[in-house]
Amino acid sequence: MKQLIQSFKTGETILEEVPAPQVARGQVLIRTTRSLVSLGTERMLVEFGKANLVQKARQQPERVKEVLDKIKTEGLMPTLEAVFNKLAQPLPLGYCNVGKVIAVGEGVSEFKVGDRVASNGPHAEIVSVPQNLVAAIPANVSDDEAAFTVIGSIGLQGIRLCNPTLGETIVVTGLGLIGMITAELLLANGCRVIGIDLDAEKIALARKKGIIGINPADGADVVKSVLDETLGRGADGVIITASAKTNEIISQAARMSRKRGRIILVGVIELNISRAEFYEKELTFQVSCSYGPGRYDEEYEQRGIDYPLPFVRWTEKRNFEAVLQAVASRKLDVASLISERIPLAEYDRVYGSIGKSRAIASILVYKEDADLQHTVRVVPATSFAGKKGVWGIIGAGNFTKMTMLPALDKAKADIKYIASAGGITGTALAKKHKIALSTTDYQEILRDRETDGVMITTRHNTHASMVLKALAAGKHVFVEKPLALNEDELEQIIDAYDGSVTLTVGFNRRFSPHVQKVKQLVGNTPMNVIATMNAGFVPPNVWVHDMKVGGGRIVGEACHFIDLITYLTGSKVTAVCMNAMGVNPSENADNCSILLQYENGSTGVINYFSNGSKAYPKERIEVYSQDRTAVIDNYKQTTGYGFKGFSKLKTTMDKGHKAQFQALISSIKNGGAPLIPFDEIINTTRASFAAIKSLQQNGWVRLDQTRVAAPVVAEPVEALNGQNVVNLI
Repeated sequence: MKQLIQSFKTGETILEEVPAPQVARGQVLIRTTRSLVSLGTERMLVEFGKANLVQKARQQPERVKEVLDKIKTEGLMPTLEAVFNKLAQPLPLGYCNVGKVIAVGEGVSEFKVGDRVASNGPHAEIVSVPQNLVAAIPANVSDDEAAFTVIGSIGLQGIRLCNPTLGETIVVTGLGLIGMITAELLLANGCRVIGIDLDAEKIALARKKGIIGINPADGADVVKSVLDETLGRGADGVIITASAKTNEIISQAARMSRKRGRIILVGVIELNISRAEFYEKELTFQVSCSYGPGRYDEEYEQRGIDYPLPFVRWTEKRNFEAVLQAVASRKLDVASLISERIPLAEYDRVYGSIGKSRAIASILVYKEDADLQHTVRVVPATSFAGKKGVWGIIGAGNFTKMTMLPALDKAKADIKYIASAGGITGTALAKKHKIALSTTDYQEILRDRETDGVMITTRHNTHASMVLKALAAGKHVFVEKPLALNEDELEQIIDAYDGSVTLTVGFNRRFSPHVQKVKQLVGNTPMNVIATMNAGFVPPNVWVHDMKVGGGRIVGEACHFIDLITYLTGSKVTAVCMNAMGVNPSENADNCSILLQYENGSTGVINYFSNGSKAYPKERIEVYSQDRTAVIDNYKQTTGYGFKGFSKLKTTMDKGHKAQFQALISSIKNGGAPLIPFDEIINTTRASFAAIKSLQQNGWVRLDQTRVAAPVVAEPVEALNGQNVVNLI
């Protein structure tokens, strides 16, 4: 299918061939008939993409500080690589979609195949949208008119926050698409409406609709004009729908308002507010959030959990429905706002001159025979027949893009597939790394007999089920940590694993040259290891904290360091005790200290903290054994104390990813043992679960290892001539 995407790096708008999305649980699959170009929002994205690096930095100063901090801790070149990779990420354009339902996901009962619906889907021939972001279209509303649903709800939410009453005078600053709809809805609400804009054509259209138009370009003093129109009282409310880099708009809004007036910001302007202007009139100011309550709430949008109507009357979905009803009752005339209707294939007629366009609304028109293929070929004439060690990748997020694929390129891996949920990121990465096929159906990888292994880098809650399916299909498996989120999932994997294929978890730290060197120096003697992680703050609403989705940061991330200490000690964990900051810490706490006891008498301490400075290095490993100490500083420098013939190792930051993937690719192509013994993987996973249980029980937890069996035993990974290799059988 075809989809419009935007490059942040070049500013180029492309009509890309991508695989059609799968319909997921709680979602609706829609074949698009129309989509509306939001000239204001999409113009900003295009212009940002076309800006040079200095201009981009000036527009996002808060990001500049993050980049500088990253340079301090990780170095210049890795930081620049991360920045350029981020800019190269394609962005789907559009959020005003209309079409017909062609499939519904599990749990969806409100819609059926054939329904006409409006949604916030992008400019794409096929879209899959969560049910709470979809609304049914009344029979007397055309597809063209319905395309205004989502953008109309943005204006409607601004009105709801302003809370206008019959007879009040409300000013709308900026009569673009959102502003014009906002003004017309205010008229329908019984308000007297004053519209301000610099475009004479928009002012003329507004006046035809009964809006009092003021054009500063004609020399009008907007504040004086509003005061004159209100007999000197001032406006009851001001809704700002303009986008401009000036503080004058907020100042004008304050000066034209009556005492205790309301100012609502829907657009994007500078906000250097004068305290005196707001103080003297006791003005209220509020920023409106997109379509309404529910926006950016994953529980509402992605999981379909609605807010109860008696307590939240107007959610974003109910705002969609209200806009459609206003169009159906002819209280809102959106047809007069349509400037042009353009076939999707001729998209450049809009985007080629979007910065200069004076159109109010452009409608993209779609063909009715969109391709529903879930896999597209990206690299032509690629043959994998007879090859050994052919891989498919499931997941196209940051880890895949920034870390895994560059390492796989250097390892000369044969990659046939990359799977992503939406198809865009997977296709972009397939192009960059010359991967043959991009798909939204990961099970096609499992069905393909030419594919020997799969690499799973999706969200944590999908790991166990995908591992089980891959093992059942007879595929070698690499899964980024964690292996599982609970004991039940882990037991299923233990039962399914028979050693006929390999199972590797992405515990890369053990492959770092710094860790390899320390392992070589200390041997298998009992030791004390302290691993301190300056992990950084992650907002509590991010999915990694959700115990059912991310498993929390201890299960999801600290498992790395359990494995690292297990590798260094050459032993397995027997007992765990975890304490967390706070009087009553929750199970997803991320300021914790974990104590580990090992079979051979070694001990480990993991300090996992999220409240440290970003300027401080992220990871520090200290190893104490037989009057010797080794300190690994952020995998860039290792210092030895008391070792004969060794004092220091310096490299660029190397967490072991490159060596890990080189060893993995080699082992599958040439045959050999797993990179990490299966019993160690299980022991590490159980230890991470035990840490959570310890916090809950406020004491030590011993591990039950009776079910752990290792069908195949790997030889240890060693350092050889400065290179990380695996001794293969």
